[in-house]
Amino acid sequence: MNLWRKMRRSDWVFPTVLLSLYGFFANCRPAEPFLTPYLVGPKNISEEVVTNYLFPIWTYSYLSLLCPVFLLTDLLRYKPLIVAQGLFLVTNYIILSFANSLPALTYLQFNFAVVTSTEVAYFSYIYSVIPPERYQRATGYVRSAMLAGYTFGAILGQMLISLANTSYFHVNTVTLSLMIVALCISLSLPMPQHGVFFKKKQVEVSMDTMNEVADGGSSRDLEKEVTGRSVKICEYIKTSGKQMWESLKESYSSRRLVQWSLWWALATAGYGQVFNYVQLMWDHIEPSSTSSVYNGGVEAVCALVGAAAAFSVGYIQVQWGVWGELSLGVFSAVGAGCVFLMGLTNSIWLSYAGYAIFKASYMFLITITMFQIAVNLSMECYALTFGINSFVALTLQTILTAIVVDNTALGLDIATQFLVYGGYYSIISVLFLIQGLYTVCKHFCTSTVTNTEALTVIMEDQRKSDTSGKQETQSSSSSSSLQNKEQSALQAYTETAL
Repeated sequence: MNLWRKMRRSDWVFPTVLLSLYGFFANCRPAEPFLTPYLVGPKNISEEVVTNYLFPIWTYSYLSLLCPVFLLTDLLRYKPLIVAQGLFLVTNYIILSFANSLPALTYLQFNFAVVTSTEVAYFSYIYSVIPPERYQRATGYVRSAMLAGYTFGAILGQMLISLANTSYFHVNTVTLSLMIVALCISLSLPMPQHGVFFKKKQVEVSMDTMNEVADGGSSRDLEKEVTGRSVKICEYIKTSGKQMWESLKESYSSRRLVQWSLWWALATAGYGQVFNYVQLMWDHIEPSSTSSVYNGGVEAVCALVGAAAAFSVGYIQVQWGVWGELSLGVFSAVGAGCVFLMGLTNSIWLSYAGYAIFKASYMFLITITMFQIAVNLSMECYALTFGINSFVALTLQTILTAIVVDNTALGLDIATQFLVYGGYYSIISVLFLIQGLYTVCKHFCTSTVTNTEALTVIMEDQRKSDTSGKQETQSSSSSSSLQNKEQSALQAYTETAL
């Protein structure tokens, strides 16, 4: 009881704990690694329909929702969007558990797009309810909780499938119960008093004004009050929009920040495609109807390896301004090789290994990228940059989906799709390898010129010092010679006089 009271009185512990609990349960989805086997198995949806019809709907819906959700998140002060995410998660697994028709599963893709588009509220909420000096610790807690939930969910799902021989339906009902817990926790979150861009409290007609009217005040007074407040709202939105524009200019004013953001958008688009369709690739290599499925175990291992790779960034002492772009190029090449491996191999274990390395390299690089962008920007600019980069990435992903996946365009089979994604990552790798080599060569050439100039200055100073020393020596020698001559003359004169 005393611990609970201390948490409630703390200015950051209580909301951080609640949000971490929500993040754990909302991401603890034992059924998610087995979505494709569930759709092509018990739901009796063909692999072609899942690949070329259902999954593209999620991409298109996500793109259409991301921008308005990003703006509403700050305006509505985060909590309503987190509650909406919890509600749509519950709806998501109700549909998966009990609906069988294609229209219902089509709506499911839109429903899940709402879930993914509202994730920005989860990451932004904590910054609006705790003091800035607690940002670093709180960020670590909420991210760790999300990762722990995802890993635990994947392990639980794999254990239910492999050890308890549980059906996919019952795994989905277990996931549904966890989503209900997440929804209940979201309702308990404290409501923030302000957002990141919309700093002031929302303007509302006060209860005092309503009481004055009830006590005999004129409706005209109320109308004036509402009109005045409407003007304030317009000014408020205008000021906030101007602030966002200034933040936008600051975010992309540096060439280096633009390059990091470019990699973020390009690589995230490719990663999203691989992540969305990798289960279909595994089912293509080794059909789930005739083989054991280890998707949950693989996802758990990938999450842990990715977390370790991301965690290692904080302990690597590198001049990222010099070596960063080259690192992006090298690890993008590794990712391209892994995607090619997944598209060409017939071994499920090689495909699993390729995916683990691909995901670890992406997590490693995206952590570096986020750090390099965040360290040079204010919180407002970083939030805006995060939203814009995510929007650009999703736009590119939508273009890839429309051309490569959608059956109204190329409608390629899953193996050919992965070859395309490997080529896409190869292009990213070549671009950043060239830029990285140029940056490194320029750095060393500049360092060489600087060192040469410094050496020249040192040698010039030494020469001047030596010249000055010689002049002093010559002057001293001349003076000594003159003194000797004077002494000799004086001695001769003395001897003559005597």
